[in-house]
Amino acid sequence: MGKATGFIEYQREEAVERDPKTRLDDWKKYSTRFSDEVLMRQGARCMDCGTPFCHIGMEINGSAAGCPINNLIPEWNDLVYRGRWKEALDRLLKTNNFPEFTGSVCPAPCEGSCTVAISDPAVAIKNIERAIIDKGFENGWIQPRIPSKRTGKKIAIIGSGPAGLASADQLNQAGHTVTVYERSDRPGGLLTYGIPNMKLDKGDVERRVNLLKAEGIEFITNTEVGKDITDQELRAEFDAVILCTGSQKQRDLQIEGREAKGVYLAMDYLTTTTKSLLDSNFEDGKFINAEGKDVIVIGGGDTGADCVATALRQKCNSVVQFGKHPILPAQRTDDNMWPAFPHVFTMEYAYEEAEAKFGQDPRQYSIKTTKFVKDENGNLKELHTIQMEKVRNDHGQFVFNELPGTEKVWPAQLVFIAIGFEGPEQPLLQQFGVQTDSRTRVDAKYGEYKTNIEGVFAAGDVRRGQSLIVWAINEGREVAREVDRYLMGSSNLP
Repeated sequence: MGKATGFIEYQREEAVERDPKTRLDDWKKYSTRFSDEVLMRQGARCMDCGTPFCHIGMEINGSAAGCPINNLIPEWNDLVYRGRWKEALDRLLKTNNFPEFTGSVCPAPCEGSCTVAISDPAVAIKNIERAIIDKGFENGWIQPRIPSKRTGKKIAIIGSGPAGLASADQLNQAGHTVTVYERSDRPGGLLTYGIPNMKLDKGDVERRVNLLKAEGIEFITNTEVGKDITDQELRAEFDAVILCTGSQKQRDLQIEGREAKGVYLAMDYLTTTTKSLLDSNFEDGKFINAEGKDVIVIGGGDTGADCVATALRQKCNSVVQFGKHPILPAQRTDDNMWPAFPHVFTMEYAYEEAEAKFGQDPRQYSIKTTKFVKDENGNLKELHTIQMEKVRNDHGQFVFNELPGTEKVWPAQLVFIAIGFEGPEQPLLQQFGVQTDSRTRVDAKYGEYKTNIEGVFAAGDVRRGQSLIVWAINEGREVAREVDRYLMGSSNLP
């Protein structure tokens, strides 16, 4: 695959990014595309490795290893190297419904499992993937695929995130009539409102949704199943129902002073910001504004990083991100060997921007917030922290011990809590009567997706818990196959 000696002759090249200081003045994408010449060189680095671990699609120690949708990566790398872009697109679309999403925001577990990455930087798989789909749209190769005939079967999908969209796409192509219900005013779920525009352009989401509409899928927005329409009505009208409502119950931080004005859940911040941008370019004022404020983000993950990047664009006075874990190592450790996902130190876009603006990385490690403090008007004015040490206890389990004498007071007028999600929201699941597991996720076996209610299926984060977009696409495709089999007795869907 690629050029036999390409991985020796060519070095990995990183995606071109706009200047960090300049891009803080707008909400456009922070990265730009490689030239075709660079992309061909990067495709040439894909070695003929015999067993391509890049698309094994499994979990190792709880993290994805290789591509969960089993993208045919070596094949389209080779085709890009040879300049055969249309064929590369055909290969890519065999396994991935939405390469423009994964090529923008997936953490690329495929690159962590790349054979070249055993001793050298991985093949630039993610950037090549994004370039292939971009060329597909630019050259008019992607056109609506109208099913030649309809089966007469009707399917309702609740939730229009990546799992819902993937299952809708697959089932529509199988000839079924698909209706997608979304409680927000725009389709896309967290693709639309949970990821900032500079990371995933909402024009890309809208373009894909419009394509799905042109292919025959109906989207009903501003409609919350369970309130605006009942489960009984849906089950009476449709032959099958798929729950793809995600895992959106945010984990809160219940400590002293939590009621202070200025403490928000991260997704509320990101959602209102994006909605105001799309609705009015912020003219409506319906968003949480960090301008001129000292901002602290609690939680060291991607959502926290997106809050940092958003606050920077709003001209915050300062921004700090707290994480409870120690700083990651520069290289893989012995218990994080290839082909597992590499848990190593990286500088994401938000941290590069903060360093460019304020002169330092905004992250603080091994830190615990102990209380919020408000002023006489109930507004947040500061928070208190203590450093922690991560150690193994007598049972070999990791625990966090507070370190006396490391207490600190931080000025803050805005705090965003980004410490993950507890699981799916329960009212809709309770109305359908579906069984849940000990973590409140829908109890439906992976690969089968059937709930305890006849004709009701579940896929994506509502079933597996908070996870990657690429896992949601995986489950959306698989549940479509199982629903097709349920309705027709057999299925030809991949």
